[in-house]
Amino acid sequence: MPSTTARAGEWPKQKIAKTDESAVATLIDVDACTGCGACVTACRKRSAALVPMPKLPIPMPKGTRVKVQDWSDRRDETDCLTPYNWLYIQSCTLDTPDGSRQVHLPRRCMHCINPPCVSRCATGAMTQNQRGPVSIDHDFCIGEADCLFACPWMIPRRQSGIGPYLRFAPEYLGNGQTYKCDFCKDTVDQGAAPLCVTACPTGAMHFGPYAEIVRRAAKMAEERDGDVFGYAENSGTHTLYVFSRPFRDIEAALLKQDGLGPGRPSLRPAGVAMARQNRLLRFVLAAPVLGAGLACLRVLRERNGGRR
Repeated sequence: MPSTTARAGEWPKQKIAKTDESAVATLIDVDACTGCGACVTACRKRSAALVPMPKLPIPMPKGTRVKVQDWSDRRDETDCLTPYNWLYIQSCTLDTPDGSRQVHLPRRCMHCINPPCVSRCATGAMTQNQRGPVSIDHDFCIGEADCLFACPWMIPRRQSGIGPYLRFAPEYLGNGQTYKCDFCKDTVDQGAAPLCVTACPTGAMHFGPYAEIVRRAAKMAEERDGDVFGYAENSGTHTLYVFSRPFRDIEAALLKQDGLGPGRPSLRPAGVAMARQNRLLRFVLAAPVLGAGLACLRVLRERNGGRR
């Protein structure tokens, strides 16, 4: 299985998109992560409350265009990414020369430097600020989920039966809203670290300026003759992982141990299927009318003092 990660000696060869000088990033030290779940708990205290309960019964879309996805009766699940759980611990047993070893990776949105989810979102709901965090404006998200299929790791998760699509044509356009880690954007904008970073009791998570995080990852990888994931993947991300062994070994172990699937992302990017591109094209044709309607709703809400 070919590795796309950046080994310590390969760093000068990597050509990564230039980031804004104010850009920030996180570094996750896989060797230091014990899988305690403190980061998951801290994230859920904020994220779970941001997702409303769906309208029941959820409107059924016509044909097989978009399938209904309902996590409202599984809000407490933490063993994968869901609309209500934006971070989870991906674990596997790794065979090493020193014997078996448990490995844990806190997984959430990678926050790509050039995020395909943003460029593929026809309503403009998916946005990225200059510091790097990629977030979703739920005043405009209608759950077509092209962001999910544009993402190399299929990280965004959708909850049907909520959002502005219900006010338009719920049987024909949209199907809820998508959710994912937003890098604790409001917290980061105030100069603080994401909640998962501050909650980590082992110091496995680090936060800081992008350039500083990259240098730190390179140094740690070199000291361990290790591997870095997230520096070169998908032209670079604002989430980096460092480990003393190749990440392709973790990927292989996850495949063997049934650790990959919906909400349990791979460590290897995948291309966007042409079928998804065709769906996007169809939606783009309808987007101008929908966008005008959403804009009107926003104006009306603002005139009413912010009431929804």
